[in-house]
Amino acid sequence: MAVRIRLMRMGRRNRPFYRVVAAEASAPRDGKFLEILGYYDPVKEPFEFKVDPEKVKKWLDRGAEPTETVRALLKRTGILKEIQQKKAA
Repeated sequence: MAVRIRLMRMGRRNRPFYRVVAAEASAPRDGKFLEILGYYDPVKEPFEFKVDPEKVKKWLDRGAEPTETVRALLKRTGILKEIQQKKAA
């Protein structure tokens, strides 16, 4: 069972809104997921990205791989660096 931390599209046409979820890699993009970790709203200026760092850390410790987009968002907001520092300490 390969688990990915990825975006799940929501919202309406031309107004996307995404949930950050932990889901099996074989599940469809907007299908079944294991847990909601946060959300991402790219329409707001500046974009809004909120996740629970404890939940993200829990899934990363379990071996979940973030997608490229989620990894970039985590790095951009400093959450990934924060989690890596806690691991090293």
